[in-house]
Order: sequence, then C-alpha cells, then structure tokens
Amino acid sequence: MAETLGSLCDKLTIVKLKQWHSEDSERLKSLEVQEKQLQTEIDGFIYAAISGQIPLERLTFSANKVYKQESNIVTEVIGSIGEIFSKLANVNNSLWHEQEKVYEFEKVPLEEKDLVVKKLALLNLERNSCIDQIDKQFRSLIKQRNNAL
Repeated sequence: MAETLGSLCDKLTIVKLKQWHSEDSERLKSLEVQEKQLQTEIDGFIYAAISGQIPLERLTFSANKVYKQESNIVTEVIGSIGEIFSKLANVNNSLWHEQEKVYEFEKVPLEEKDLVVKKLALLNLERNSCIDQIDKQFRSLIKQRNNAL
C-alpha cells in the first residue's frame, strides 16, 4: 500500500495503543522511536504535498473494499481532518479491544462469537473509511491551495 496521510495517521494511532498497553521497557523504547519516526514522516509528507513534491493523485489510495453492503452498514465518516483523525483513533481503540477477544476466542460464549466477528468486520470497514476520508480531505485542501496560487 502506498503511504498516504491517512495510512500514516492510522499507524501512529496503533503505535499509541501499543504504548498504552505495554509495560515492557524495551518495547516502549522501540515504540517511542516508531512514534517519532511517524511524526517526522507525517510532517514531511504534509510539507511535500504543500510544496507540490507529491502529485495530487498520490495523495489518495482508496481501500476499495469489496463487501456486501446490504447487511454491513458503516456510519458515514464526515468532518475535518482533525475530527476524522480523532474518529480513527477511537475506531482503532475499539478494534484493538474487540481483537483481544479473538486471541482467546475459546472463552467467548458461543452465542456471542458471531457478534464479535461481525463487530470486527464493521470496525475494520469504518477504519478504512476514516483513512480514505482523511486522504480525500487532505487532497481537497491541497487542490484548493494549488488552484488559489
């Protein structure tokens, strides 16, 4: 997958979740390095896009998820980049905790197993929607800036 602002934001939220859930000092040091690298990469990506070093078509890389939409309703993701980034962080947090159930799936009561799998699928669709929307919003901002020049 090509790196976009949305994919970098997604990676950063996951690093932050790993930091929150980790107590191992070596892992925390490694995660701190990853956090700084991602912050630098995000800053560099934004600068490169603003300065025209990244072509408009490279600012998006849609997930193009193929799924049966009829019974898989995903909330529309709207708002500013900051609002969508916040939603992405919340979705990844929910996804993290739902995924934890899968690691010990044998402990999930039989009547809840289908719900866990369904929730994981919907959260992943929402996550991809957030990433795509961050990219679309950012591309739109850069395009507006370019047209104003």
